Amino acid sequence: MPFGLCNAPATFERLVETVLRGLTSEACLVHLDDIIIVGRTFAEHLNDIRKVFQRLQKANLKLSPKKCRFFFRKEVSYLGHIISADGVKTDPEKTKAVVDWPRPETVHDLRSFLVLCTYYRRFLRNLSAIARPLHKLTEARSNFNRTEECEKSFNSLKQVLITSPVLTYPRTDKEFILDTDASNEGIGAVLSQKIGNEECVIAYFSKSLGKPERNCVTRKELLAIVKTIGHFHHYLYVWKFLLRTDHASLRWLLNFREPEGQKARWIQRLQEYEFEIQIRKGTSHGNADALSRRPCKESCKHCTNAEKKFGMETDISVKVLTTEDPWSSSEVQKAQLEDPAIRPILEKKLNSEDQPSWQEIAP
Repeated sequence: MPFGLCNAPATFERLVETVLRGLTSEACLVHLDDIIIVGRTFAEHLNDIRKVFQRLQKANLKLSPKKCRFFFRKEVSYLGHIISADGVKTDPEKTKAVVDWPRPETVHDLRSFLVLCTYYRRFLRNLSAIARPLHKLTEARSNFNRTEECEKSFNSLKQVLITSPVLTYPRTDKEFILDTDASNEGIGAVLSQKIGNEECVIAYFSKSLGKPERNCVTRKELLAIVKTIGHFHHYLYVWKFLLRTDHASLRWLLNFREPEGQKARWIQRLQEYEFEIQIRKGTSHGNADALSRRPCKESCKHCTNAEKKFGMETDISVKVLTTEDPWSSSEVQKAQLEDPAIRPILEKKLNSEDQPSWQEIAP
C-alpha cells in the first residue's frame, strides 16, 4: 500500500495492530507508526520492550533510531503531548511557537491557529466560548473584520495554550464525576475523579450552540447533558458515574409519560448509562462553564409542554442528591409561608388556577 492514498493510514494502522496483537492493551499503545511502551517496574518494562522488538522483527518492520527514545524514561513526548507519572500535558515543543504566533491576516492563517487550539481542546477550559469571535471570522459571509473582541479572544487562546494544566489519567477504581453547564453561547463540561481529597481533571469539553439550540434555558441544559455524556462515552459507558448540574431539568425529562420527538431520543440515549444526579448551586458549579441563568419567555413552548407532562407524584427513577442536609416538607412549607418574597406567590397560586406572569414574580 503506497502512502499518499486516502486509505493508506488505515491500512498501515491495521498492519501494526495485527503485528502487535495481544500487546496493545498491556505492554504498549499504538497510533499509526507511533508506539509507546510502558511498564511498572524495570524488569517488566525491559520484558515489554523485548516482546515488541521481537514482533516487529518477525514482521520485517524496521525502526528509525533517530526517531526513537530509549530507555526507561519517566517522561516522554507522544502525539504532541507529554506523558509522565503525573499525568498528561501539552508538549512545550508544540506550544512554544504560540508565544510569537503572528496576528492572523487571512482566514487560512486563522484556521491554522484554531486547528492547533482544537487539537488541545481537552486541556482548554471553556474553549468554545473564548474562540467564538474568531470562529465567526471564518464563516463564509464574514468580511474578516477583526474587532477588539477578536483580538482579546486571540490573546486569551494563546495564554491558555501556554498555561494549560496537567490532566490526570482515568482510574477504573474511582468514580467518574461529570459536571455540565450551559450558557447562551455554548455548553461545557469537566470530567474528573476524586483522588484523595482533591478532584483531578481528566478532560474538558466545550461546544458552541447554533441559533436553533439557544431558544430555551431548559433545553440548553438538557442538551449539555446529552452532548457531554456522548462525548465522554468511552469513559462512562460501562461505569456508574456522578452527574452534577445546577439545573434540575433531567428529572422531568426522565419522567415523561409519553415522550415525543427530540425528548424521546434524549431519554433513549441516556438510558444506556447508569448515573446519579447531584443538583448543585450555581456558585458551587464554577468548574463547568459559567451559566447565564436568564428566565425563559412566558411563551416558551418547551417549558409549557414540560409542565403539562411532568407530574411530581411520579416515581423518580434516579437518585437526586443535595449538597446540604435535606429539610422536611413541613419545615420547607413553614419557611416559605414566613418568607416575604415567596408568600405572595404561594397565595396567588393557591387562590387562582392561572400561573402568575413573569413580570409579577420577577421582583
